Parts: sequence; structure tokens; C-alpha cells
Amino acid sequence: MNDIRKKAEKWLNYDMDNKNMSELQNMLNNNEELLTEAFYKDLEFGTGGLRGIMGVGTNRMNKFTVGMTTQGLSNYLLKTFKYQNISVAITYDCRNNSRYFAEITAAVFSANGIKVYLFDELRPTPELSFAIRTLKCKSGVMITASHNPKEYNGYKVYWEDGAQIINPHDKNIINEVRNITEISQVKFSENKSLIEPVGEKIDKQYIEALKTVSLNPYIIQKHSDLKIVYTPIHGTGVQLVPMALKAFGFSNVINVPEQDIVDGNFPTVHSPNPEEPAALEMAINKAKETDAEIVMGTDPDADRVGIVVRARNGEYILLNGNQTASILIYYLISQWKEKSKLKGKEYIVKTIVTSELLTEIADYYGVETYDVLTGFKYIAAIIRENEGKKKFIGGGEESYGYLAGEFVRDKDAVMSCALIAEVAAWAKEQDKTLLDILKEVHVKFGFYKENLLSVTKKGKSGAEEIAAMMDKFRNKPPDSINGSDVVLIHDFEKQTTIDRISDLRYTINLPKSNVLQFDLHDGSKISIRPSGTEPKIKFYFSVKTNISSLTEYDSAEELLNQRLEDLKQTIQNQ
Repeated sequence: MNDIRKKAEKWLNYDMDNKNMSELQNMLNNNEELLTEAFYKDLEFGTGGLRGIMGVGTNRMNKFTVGMTTQGLSNYLLKTFKYQNISVAITYDCRNNSRYFAEITAAVFSANGIKVYLFDELRPTPELSFAIRTLKCKSGVMITASHNPKEYNGYKVYWEDGAQIINPHDKNIINEVRNITEISQVKFSENKSLIEPVGEKIDKQYIEALKTVSLNPYIIQKHSDLKIVYTPIHGTGVQLVPMALKAFGFSNVINVPEQDIVDGNFPTVHSPNPEEPAALEMAINKAKETDAEIVMGTDPDADRVGIVVRARNGEYILLNGNQTASILIYYLISQWKEKSKLKGKEYIVKTIVTSELLTEIADYYGVETYDVLTGFKYIAAIIRENEGKKKFIGGGEESYGYLAGEFVRDKDAVMSCALIAEVAAWAKEQDKTLLDILKEVHVKFGFYKENLLSVTKKGKSGAEEIAAMMDKFRNKPPDSINGSDVVLIHDFEKQTTIDRISDLRYTINLPKSNVLQFDLHDGSKISIRPSGTEPKIKFYFSVKTNISSLTEYDSAEELLNQRLEDLKQTIQNQ
């Protein structure tokens, strides 16, 4: 506690406004618990970069933590790209203080002699990735906390390929940031001559690039009046998603006026997370009013999208990330096949916690599948590794993020909205819905169902609880779960797979990561990992069966749903 207090007292000498100074004094004088949460550690990069609650403290998002991070990044760029012209691009989302943090970031970069392309208004994360590549930048920063609650903001760092940073750059940047031990080391005095505003020109180039992933424009022309309800949930998709849908050829996009208002307080939702049905409730109501066929909702930085489909009985069904990814990958690969675009060097990429159904689809068509750790930056790393040698068709992760083509190197909800609308038009051409396509996929390739259990443990004590839970599952793994033997244990931190039947060990050729997977005798799979961006531990459940016709579908689904529920209950009781 003494160390924490000394750390906090240093901040009394910093140039803070009255509100932040008052907040710090109150913590020092009256609230040791809040003081501990704010100062017990420094914010570090997780799977999504720097992310935290806004406020005073080393464990908070504020002018000083943003400035120190940017100074560390600047130092690393100057060391890495000696004697080269260095430029960076900066975008930001709708969150409170996002523009302010973007301007602080631009000021520090420019003070270090680095050219800055600062977007004139808020823009989606995938457009930053595109801009870095288009403007030939060495790095980029997106100010966003993605789908976190309104109290949060964040700082995503991108490299010259337009992808989020991975090893060794992430660790090296953190080391440079740790070398910034005093705020006096940060150069805050901006050089305005090095800051150039950008915007509309990049928008147009980005939209033109998106159109190149369309596979059936003539079908869109036939069904251009497909009724689509779209909501940006107060975020950055508000302009670019409708623009992309129009560019693809869709003319009947219905908005949700209350949620078109850009607002970092997200006044119409409890959480701006399109994974949660409640976040799409207003859009679903609008769909019911207008008899729309599909609903789309993007998160605040428009890299993830939730999809709701109207079933034949008129009910609106929220697809989970695995279901949407399966439909999208099936469409992309099958249409590449139909158009004779498969030449034998194509591949898809998915994360280790994403449905194995994607692999089944790819295998059927002779397309290679790469499995990577959680985080779209690892998908981007595979694209970079294969550049010029193999062709990336598409990829995705269960957390509602998808990508096609190679000109963006992060999950792209703007592109995904346009492509998913195209799949809906393709289905309609066959007198089918997206749900019909999903059922056909299940009959043909295997009926997979997945579910997710997230357990929130906030603060320092929560982090310790999560660590203890991981240690228990790692060091005392269960022999069976829900009555089925654990046959394989994949420990991605130890980079080892244990075969409990043969007692053999196999090496996992992926970077170390605090993830465990249990493969059960009945084909079920359970993955366990702490979130890199939220105070949560996540349990991913996957079950599978095979069916030969749609007549078996309902009974099989009921069986799989029960298995999922039983697995969740068993894990919670471990």
C-alpha cells in the first residue's frame, strides 16, 4: 500500500485539470480501495491493445498513460526505422475522450518528428488498417475500447502491414513504455506542421476496395430491395456501413434514428456489444415494424457485427458468431469453387476457440485451414506470412469478427455487413433464408453448436481469482466432464498436448498463451482462457452430432442444447 501511495503522490505534480486533481486527492485521503485499483499496476497490452477505465492512475486511460505509451511507441519506431521517413495514421471512435486521446497521441508523435495522418472525424477500426497500408505508414493507432462499457477507452497499436502488433513488437513497445518512468520524458509539445488531416479521400478508396470482394453483384441487382435494418449502436459505423451497402447495390437500408446519434454514453443500451441480444433490441423492433429480412448491428469501432435473421415463421433469430462465420465461409468458398477461382493454394484462418465447422467446410473443398490463437492479429499474421504464396479467402472468430480479402488486416464489420447482405440476397435467389443455408451446412458438414460462459471478476482481487481458477484447471484437470472422459488436454501456455489414452505428449506450434482446451470422448470440446481486454474468464463449449436430413434437425438441436447446458453446469461446479 505504501508503494501504491508513493506512486499516486507523484501524480500530484502533474499538469492535471481541477476535476482530475480533485479525484486523485479524494482517493489519497478517503478511498484506499479506489486508489489501489487505479495505481496497483500499469496498463499493459492484451489481445486488443491498451484498454482500461478512464480516470486518474497508472491503471487508467488518461492523458499521461496515453502520452507515455505514445512516447514509448515513438521511441521504438525511431529505433526500428532509422534513417527512414516515418508516418503513422490515427483514428478514433465515438467514446468519451476519444478525440482528446487521439489529439494527445498525434501531439506526442509529431513532437518526436513523426508524420501524423489524423482522421478529421471518427472512423471504423478496419479503415485505419486500410489507411496504414494505403498511406504506407509504419504504424497506426486506433482510440477505442471496442464493445466495453462506457467507462472504458483504449489504444490499439498497428504495424506497417495494417495489423495489430504481435511479438516481438508488442513486448518491445511495452519495454520502451516501461523505460518512460517520468512524465517529463514525454514530449507533449505538438509540431502542427507534421499533422495532416485525412478523411473523405480514404473513405472512397476504402469503399472501392470493399466492392472487390463481392462475388455475385448480378444477384444483388435482382434483390437490391432486400430490407435491411442497420444500427451503429451510437458508433463509427453510422456513415461507412450504409455507404458500403449502397456501393454493393442495396437500396433498402432502414436505420434506427435514436442509435444513429454518435454518443459515447450509449444512452439506448446497457452495453454496446452486438453479442448481447439487448443491444439489438431497438433494431429488432424496427425490423418487426418494417417486416425487414435481416438486422445488422456493429460495435462502437465497427470491427464486429451482430446479425439477426427473420425465420420463415416470422421470428427474429440472433445468430452467434460461429453461425455467422460458418455461413460466410461456406458462401465464400462455395462461390470461389463455382466460379473456378480455387487453384489449390487457397486458405482460411480461424481462432482455436472458433467452430471446427469452418474446418469441415474448408476440407470438403480442398481449402487449407490455419488455426491461430485468439485475437485477429494472429489471423493477420498468417495473411502476411502467406503473402504472394497463397490466397486468403476469408477468416473469422467466434466473437463476431470476420474478414475477406487481403487489403484490410483486421476484422471488418463494414465489409462483413455488405458481404452478409450479399449472402442473404444469394439465399433469397434460391427462395431460402440465411437460417435455411445454415441448416443445409449442418446437414452436409456436421451439426456443430457452441456456447460461451463468461465469468466477470473485477479489480485486483478478481484478477487473482481468475489466475487461481486457471491454475486449478491446469494443475488438477478433471478426468471426465458431464460423464465423458477427457481424452486430450491442450495447454497452450506449456505448448503441449497430452493424450490421456496413449499417455503421449505432442508439441503445439503456436506462441505461448494462457489457454486450456479439453477434448472429450463424445466429441465435445471445452476451451478456457482469461480475456485479454476485460476482467473475465471465458469458457467456450462446443458439441457435435451428425444428421442425414432436415427431418432430424429439431431433435438433434434439442439434444445438443441439452449437452451444452449440462457442460456449463458441470464446469461451474468444478
